Amino acid sequence: MNIWTNGCFDILHAGHLNLLEFAKNFRGRHNTLYVGIDTDRRVKQSKGDGRPINNQEDRKRMLEALKVVDEVFIFDSDEELAELIKTCQIDYMIIGKDYINRRVVGRENSKYDVYFFPKDDKSSSKILSKL
Repeated sequence: MNIWTNGCFDILHAGHLNLLEFAKNFRGRHNTLYVGIDTDRRVKQSKGDGRPINNQEDRKRMLEALKVVDEVFIFDSDEELAELIKTCQIDYMIIGKDYINRRVVGRENSKYDVYFFPKDDKSSSKILSKL
């Protein structure tokens, strides 16, 4: 199966790894895992002026180094994200449960199912608040 997940992935932490490992092995299979990351501009827009900590190329490289990730894409707009999802011919999108009541890009005209991953309390923002 082809699985998609996306996000900022600014400071990689155990919560990210939990999501990525879950997605790779979703439904007991060794899936192809595609990961989309927001451009630096989008991260700054959603997280504030001090973010991202790591630029988009570094974030991409870090994700590509993980054995559970098959391919990483950088996107700068909802339209670009929807096109990437379509191109990858995904079967499932796995995203955090905080999106249950929010718009999921590309879902309107899609053939894939969305699974909401039960996120823990780990986040890049919480890590940064401790510094």
